[in-house]
This record gives sequence, structure tokens and C-alpha cells, in this order.
Amino acid sequence: MNYPKTIQNLIECYKKLPGIGGKTAERLALASMQLDDELIALFSESLVGVKTKIKRCNTCYNLTEEEKCMICSDQARNHDIVCVVEEPRNVISFEKTGTYHGTYHVLDGLISPLDGVNPEDIHIDSLLDRIKKENIKEVILALKPSIEGETTSLYISKKLEKENVIITKIAHGIPLGADMEYIDSLTLGMALEDRKPIS
Repeated sequence: MNYPKTIQNLIECYKKLPGIGGKTAERLALASMQLDDELIALFSESLVGVKTKIKRCNTCYNLTEEEKCMICSDQARNHDIVCVVEEPRNVISFEKTGTYHGTYHVLDGLISPLDGVNPEDIHIDSLLDRIKKENIKEVILALKPSIEGETTSLYISKKLEKENVIITKIAHGIPLGADMEYIDSLTLGMALEDRKPIS
């Protein structure tokens, strides 16, 4: 016997989330029934909100509800340094270290010809424009240590060869092939502090 349609639909929705299997989805759906009305209303409003209110920062492509994200709007941060990351959740990872006070640039992917992802498919051109317009003094390449990450880092550093900018790369106390989101704050913080210039 199946659950009533509404519960079954909720189970199916939970199953669409990464890492959630059938049993977990079932538990989450049944647990949702126990939540009070206020929390259900907030949950529902937040789900709709992530689709209707969240957009990309028009400077760095981080997630925001405004034209500019909180980091780009913060005058207390060092706007001479840009940390280049693959995706918005990498920004959160670096922010948790509490050691970095510059700005970011989210590429939204890495160069991967085998997957059909070329330099023009990610936010590299806007990064290059930003470096020129904003007189950036240092670019930190904080991309995962994979073939795609290395290819993207090399491409960006080649493009910046003639610019008056220091290019550094986070140190690799980070294991090869690791996803940035799974690396603990201490390791990330140390990798950021021990970044090395790219020759």
C-alpha cells in the first residue's frame, strides 16, 4: 500500500535532492508532518524564495538577493585581491576559515573540453575585465586540484601574463581530486595562507 498522494509527492520531491535515497526521503516526508505550522510556512516560503529572490551578484557571480552580494558591497574588505573559485559554495567554505578578507570571483565551472566546457562558457572574460577596471593587484586561483582545475588555472594565468597583477595559487595541502566543499576550514585556511606565486 502506498502513502496518500500528498505524502508520496513529498517523498518524490525529497528523493530529487542529492544524497537522499528512498528511505531517507520517506523519513523526511513523515517528519515534515510533525513540524509546526510556523516552520512549515517558513520552509515553504524559503523554497519558493530560492527560486524567485536569489540571483547572481553582478560583480562576482556569488549568490545574493541584491544587485551586489554582501562581500562586494563591504567596504571593509580588501578590494585589491580577488579569490577565483569554481562555484558559490566555495565562497562559503573560504569565509568559514575567517582568514580571508578580500573579494571573490565565481567561475561557475571549470574548463573541460571533454565535457564541452570552453573558456567562453564560464565567467573568465568578466574576471579579466574586472582585473583591468578595478585595478586588482592580486588574483588567487583557488580551484580544485584536478585536471580541469589545473587547466583553468593555467588558462587564466596565461591570459594575465601581460597584466600588472600578482597571480597566486592556494597551496596544495588539499588532496588531489578533492571537492573544495568537503575540505575542513583549517586545511583551507592554511592552503590560502601558504599560496604560491605562479611563475
